[in-house]
Amino acid sequence: MTRFGYTLMTEQSGPRSLVDYAVKAEQAGFDFEVCSDHFSPWLASQGHAPYAWSVLGAVAQATTRAELMTYVTCPTSRYHPAVIAQKAATMQLLSAGRFTLGLGSGENLNEHVVGDGWPTVAVRHDKLEEAVQIIRRLFSGELIDYSGRYFRADSARLWDVPDTPVEIGIAVSGARSIERFAPLADHLIATEPRVDLVRKWRRTRPDSSRCIGQIPIAWDRDENAAIRRARDQFRWFAGGWAVNADIPTPAGFAGATKFVRDEDVAATIPCGPDLDAIVDTVSAYWDAGFTDIALVQVGDGSQQDFLDSAAGPLLEKLRHAAPR
Repeated sequence: MTRFGYTLMTEQSGPRSLVDYAVKAEQAGFDFEVCSDHFSPWLASQGHAPYAWSVLGAVAQATTRAELMTYVTCPTSRYHPAVIAQKAATMQLLSAGRFTLGLGSGENLNEHVVGDGWPTVAVRHDKLEEAVQIIRRLFSGELIDYSGRYFRADSARLWDVPDTPVEIGIAVSGARSIERFAPLADHLIATEPRVDLVRKWRRTRPDSSRCIGQIPIAWDRDENAAIRRARDQFRWFAGGWAVNADIPTPAGFAGATKFVRDEDVAATIPCGPDLDAIVDTVSAYWDAGFTDIALVQVGDGSQQDFLDSAAGPLLEKLRHAAPR
């Protein structure tokens, strides 16, 4: 059965609001909740970037059923992989086994802030591979030493290890990254409904692993208001990840997307009150073979109305249309 999630988007909401939305999303019937991990918003108009791991800890205590996940965190620049392992193990304990660690190679926007520069894609992938190796070894609860090209871990051990192992999802973008990271991951993460990714993943991992996608929507009672909001706060999405990974600041994203028009955004993000149109757009993910699909409702000001009025009926339509 296709599972549907709600995105706790730290770039567009403050921490207390995110916890409140997480509770309401669980009540609305979402199966899981994913949380972005940002130091900066994509655009200044979004206006937020609270610390994701504090938010997730609070959400773990405020919810009881929905699975939780980072979507995604980078374990190579702002954070040392040993610290990520400790945070993930703690989240698994706090959530009573509901947490999945979503990892990726990161974006310049968030990682440059510690002053270590921004490496090439090849180096980012090398660092991610080492980081996952360290995290996996620490999840065992054993004392470890690790000496790699980019990271060291000296006499490191996790003292609070959950009985339910933390599963790891890794963001991939093509055949090479799947070949490299599928053996290290439990689940695939991707932000485009590409059947080639899923097919390659299933050939590499013919098991019950999940393929987890994410899609923005801009539900609103007023279609024009939805389009304006989507352009104001989500036009950065039009750049694609090959571009988005390298721009370092919200001002850079504003400059790079200043010529994106309302109609450009409306062509890629379903906007307005038509739930059937949203279902039709989301269907590209289950048609491509994704098992889990997280929705991003664009705009903080729209969250309350969306969760109170639209989320339940939308989930009903999605589950009726999706493969069982």
